[in-house]
Amino acid sequence: MTSSSPQKALLWIVASAFFMQTLDTTIVNTALPAMAQNLGVSPLSMQPVIVAYSLTMAMLIPASGWLADRFGTRQVYFYAILIFVLGSVFCAAAGSLNQLIAARVIQGIGGSMLLPIGRLAVLRSVSSEQYITALSFISIAGQVGPLFGPTLGGFLVQAVSWHWIFLINVPIGIVGLLAVRRYLKSDALPDPLPFDIVGCVLLSVCMVAFSLAMDAPPDAQRALWWTVGIGISAASALLYVAHAKRRPHPLFRLGLFREPNFSVGLIGNLVCRIGCAAVPFLLPLLMQLQLGYSPLQSGLMMLPAAIAGVIAKPCIGPLVRRYGYETFLLVNTLVTGVAIMSFAAISPGWPLALEVLQLAIFGAANSMQFAAMNSVTLKGLKPHDAGAGNSLFSMVQMLAVGLGVTLGGGLVALFSGQPTGTGAGFALTFLVVGAITLVSAWIFRKLDPATTTKPAPDARSAGAR
Repeated sequence: MTSSSPQKALLWIVASAFFMQTLDTTIVNTALPAMAQNLGVSPLSMQPVIVAYSLTMAMLIPASGWLADRFGTRQVYFYAILIFVLGSVFCAAAGSLNQLIAARVIQGIGGSMLLPIGRLAVLRSVSSEQYITALSFISIAGQVGPLFGPTLGGFLVQAVSWHWIFLINVPIGIVGLLAVRRYLKSDALPDPLPFDIVGCVLLSVCMVAFSLAMDAPPDAQRALWWTVGIGISAASALLYVAHAKRRPHPLFRLGLFREPNFSVGLIGNLVCRIGCAAVPFLLPLLMQLQLGYSPLQSGLMMLPAAIAGVIAKPCIGPLVRRYGYETFLLVNTLVTGVAIMSFAAISPGWPLALEVLQLAIFGAANSMQFAAMNSVTLKGLKPHDAGAGNSLFSMVQMLAVGLGVTLGGGLVALFSGQPTGTGAGFALTFLVVGAITLVSAWIFRKLDPATTTKPAPDARSAGAR
């Protein structure tokens, strides 16, 4: 922590906003069956509620830094919180699935700016010696949100209604708005670089088209839908490459990808996170739809994974120092993938103690996996590429969340043959998404051994997300 009261207040503001954002990412999962029943749709059709939020965040993250430079962190952060709170109110007031999806898009607009601009405000306000300590304090909020999100969501659904999983953001947001007005300073740059709107649009189209292709409807038009989506996505990516070569200041310069570990890390992160992101979506549905758990019980069952993740995170530094990133990621990815596949065995009558053990192993391996992947991807970037690299990396993280949920829900529906899912459908899906996670072990084998023998200085605190 810092010694100045305004700086302490800034850290609490950013940490609270980060907590609100991460809480909202996880609190929805245990409430999906109740929300589906209230809105008159099947539980598996609720996946766009999560995808709309994560995909919106992925598309708008690159714009956050430019907005802060152009208008100042104080003004942009204020409106980010305001938009997030309004989106939360609209979510609670939604009377149909389409209305809820639209409200989640509004939430995503505000959420996309909360962490990047908060982190930038801290960077501009604290000394370089205090920056790591400040980020470590903020990262605690990123761990606490997912820790209590599923349980709090289940409790609110049973005690009141699902609407309150969104309404709890309102008082936190109001306090945040008042604090921003009082403690944050206006720090707009006099002459910021122009924003690459064309590049941002091309990458957004690429991500949206790819996500829609993965969500192809299970009918005769599935092949056509998939082909068109993948075609548009590939064309947008190629157009961005041509655009970036001509533009003096592109959204992400192509030289970023000449750092081999960055490219390998991005691809490995995307593949690994697709499998890992499906789990928090699938497990509460399995527990409530197939095992007969209440929302609160399914939320409590997610605690072992979250607690084990927090406990295991400090182990990442010593393990990487001893074995190197390449070996650690190979072994830990295998553990993570096998842990996901083991969930296929969960069925009515499955021993509770064994289920808790499975969740704890997954939570510990998953936490260390994220920390190692984040660190090895970013640690080799040059200082002038760090900001753009971190922004692109954040986009990939959010894209993977959306793809994981889309793929997980789609596979359950495909294997089950019915909208509510079956035990066999969930089991086959866990086997598939676990296998996808295992593929990333082969990708991480492509890391440059000469640069992966030592962890980054902040490897212990990396990967709060």
